[in-house]
Amino acid sequence: MADIHTRARSAYYLAGGATEEASDDPASLAEREAAWARVIASAHLTGLCAEVRGKGVVGVLAMGPPKDTDIDGSLYRQLFQIHVHPDFWGRGVGGALHDTFTEHLVAGGFTGGVLEAWEANAQARKFYAKRGWREDGERRAGPRGVDYVRMRLHLSVRPGVRRDQLVAWKPSSPAR
Repeated sequence: MADIHTRARSAYYLAGGATEEASDDPASLAEREAAWARVIASAHLTGLCAEVRGKGVVGVLAMGPPKDTDIDGSLYRQLFQIHVHPDFWGRGVGGALHDTFTEHLVAGGFTGGVLEAWEANAQARKFYAKRGWREDGERRAGPRGVDYVRMRLHLSVRPGVRRDQLVAWKPSSPAR
């Protein structure tokens, strides 16, 4: 899990203008390994892997209760990360992991999701916007002087539909 995270992180940091040295810091790898171990051991967090036959694990996801106190944990779940090995970008792995997250929201009766994306990671922001996520105006400092932007996904509720029958909201026009 940490290896996939590291490879994806390095690729998007480099695409966002970071130096190779900054994206491949060995101390950061140890931190990522410890973080994934905490996800696996946690009763409140969920970590999932996407595997391709004959290729092994090519994508990972972590989700759980929101970390920000202004987000109602009874209504929202946080998508902490989706990482896909760069060799598998554009092949549907990230979309399948995202679909698993939205299925988790619907099954749990949640009304939406929240995540943070590095502002310089245009590919990730486009990926999420295409799936209905919108920036909510909150930011926090990120690496290389570039902020993380917070995004939310709202699930639509049709009249007469119970919370346990929510469906993922799809934008009416393509994201630009």
